[in-house]
Amino acid sequence: MATKKSSGTDSKGKHKIEKVMKEHKAGTLKSSSGKKVTHRKQAVAIALNEARQAGARIPKKKAS
Repeated sequence: MATKKSSGTDSKGKHKIEKVMKEHKAGTLKSSSGKKVTHRKQAVAIALNEARQAGARIPKKKAS
């Protein structure tokens, strides 16, 4: 039986997200306006956006 590839983030996306979240934890992550990011949810949004721009296949947020 063939193995099924997971539908989650690919390795390019994982590395980009890890990099951005480490920047947030260190307190050096800046938004596009140049202000420091203080909220974790905002950091996650920036990480997912950068990963998508880098070509990672990341699913969109499901509508609730």
